[in-house]
Amino acid sequence: MNLLGTITRGVALRACLAGLLLLLAALLGGCATALSPAEGAAVAGRTYVVTGASSGFGRGVAERLGALRANVVLAARRTELLNEVAARVNAAGGSALVVPTDVARVEDMQRLAEQTVARFGRIDVWINNAAVGAIGPFEAIPLEDHARIVDVNVKGVIHGSHIALRQFKAQGAGTLVNMGSVESEVPLAYHASYAATKAAVLGLGRALNEELRLAGVGERIRVTTVMPWAADTPFFANAANYSGHRPRMLAMDDPAKVVDVIVRASLYPSEEVPAGWKARGAVWSHKIAPDLTERISANIAHAEQFEKSPPAPPTSGAVHRPNPAATGIDGGVRARMRQEDAARKEGRSLP
Repeated sequence: MNLLGTITRGVALRACLAGLLLLLAALLGGCATALSPAEGAAVAGRTYVVTGASSGFGRGVAERLGALRANVVLAARRTELLNEVAARVNAAGGSALVVPTDVARVEDMQRLAEQTVARFGRIDVWINNAAVGAIGPFEAIPLEDHARIVDVNVKGVIHGSHIALRQFKAQGAGTLVNMGSVESEVPLAYHASYAATKAAVLGLGRALNEELRLAGVGERIRVTTVMPWAADTPFFANAANYSGHRPRMLAMDDPAKVVDVIVRASLYPSEEVPAGWKARGAVWSHKIAPDLTERISANIAHAEQFEKSPPAPPTSGAVHRPNPAATGIDGGVRARMRQEDAARKEGRSLP
């Protein structure tokens, strides 16, 4: 009985601790992430390849790097938006190169590397940022959407990682930044294939770092996986959505915070970088009590997506074709959610 009581108390303690960490994660906005002047100066003159650079984190990182006078190679499917970002990078003091790219096409990614080296002579940092997702019950999402998510989020990262690491070994150094997610560690209900792809990105980074260590180049060539909490970017406007409701997420981060985390990770690459307190709290909660963390996360996702959100028709979003409307860094989801919450409290309907 004493042993059983000890085990029971241990399980209860772990559950309470996990709940506390999740509470802290939801309440704390995170520590300062702004770059110092010295860190900014270290970026100047370096050459960065950024996939998914037409909106969201990719656009934010590109514009931030431009302001720090880096060479920035912009890759995405939407050429007109890349040209717009390039103009901002150049105006801020950086040097931009536009290479229209579908990351799922290996020939596009090879051309991206070739044009970068031809223009700037080397690649210091390669950021695999492009990603798509789908929201809704797993079986309600068409298989072709799941397949395209794997093509972009896994194959695209493998393409970029393979090409970048070959270049880094040829030139003797370099940093690969792969964009994972809190969902790399904590899979979220109604994001099944997206969560699966982000877990794959994390596993890839861990394996590659061990290979680099064994090859004796682990100090000069690094792979880092950045894992943001949900952030208010156009990702949600671009995601396929078969939930029957508008996309929602609890306590979304400002994308500017994640942008600075990504840039800092390129300077100080560690194997895994949860972006902010909410991300760190979720990751540590999952390490301590994985089942409880997943259950709480799923309950939150269900309530936000199905109980609080107005109806919306099904859409494949930008999974197969670019979305001309989602163009900025901030997605405007937080403002929309505030309007929805106010309308729900007042008993009003939204268009």
